[in-house]
Amino acid sequence: MPKNMGSIDRVVRISVAVAIAILYFTKTISGILAIVLGIVAIAFLATSLISRCPIYLPFGLSTKRRPY
Repeated sequence: MPKNMGSIDRVVRISVAVAIAILYFTKTISGILAIVLGIVAIAFLATSLISRCPIYLPFGLSTKRRPY
């Protein structure tokens, strides 16, 4: 599976995951919402670390900069 995430996409996903973690640890979110957002945060971190988003593949999307 080729890498299909650019650096800006990765930074945004990591920032969102950190924001969700902060909301959780400050007890701003709880219950089902915390579980759902926690799963989203884990998915964002995982895809950011490997630079691959499986959802982009079927649509042929890529945010990675292509060489000219």
